[in-house]
Amino acid sequence: MFVSEGINFDGILVGASLMAIMWIGRMACIKGEYYFTKKLWMAFLAVGIISVASALFVESVIFSSILSIFGFTFLWGIHEIIEQEERVSKGWFPKRTQNKKDA
Repeated sequence: MFVSEGINFDGILVGASLMAIMWIGRMACIKGEYYFTKKLWMAFLAVGIISVASALFVESVIFSSILSIFGFTFLWGIHEIIEQEERVSKGWFPKRTQNKKDA
């Protein structure tokens, strides 16, 4: 797809996408657990399954790979959300406190 005179940028594109998706997944775990607790794992499961299943129907190998990476990142994120709760209880990350307005 992105081949020009023997130079293949497909791997670079997939690699750069992997780095961006991993960063998005990490931030989603940290911020998601902070605001929604570990109940967010159900949303991660849905996003992961839908993304991986959708990758089966994409004809482009590159975009199918990127969609699969996205899906499996969110499936792995289920484990990380549970671990994040433990990190918060150890004091490694801040715990969300209720505002006076919310109480």
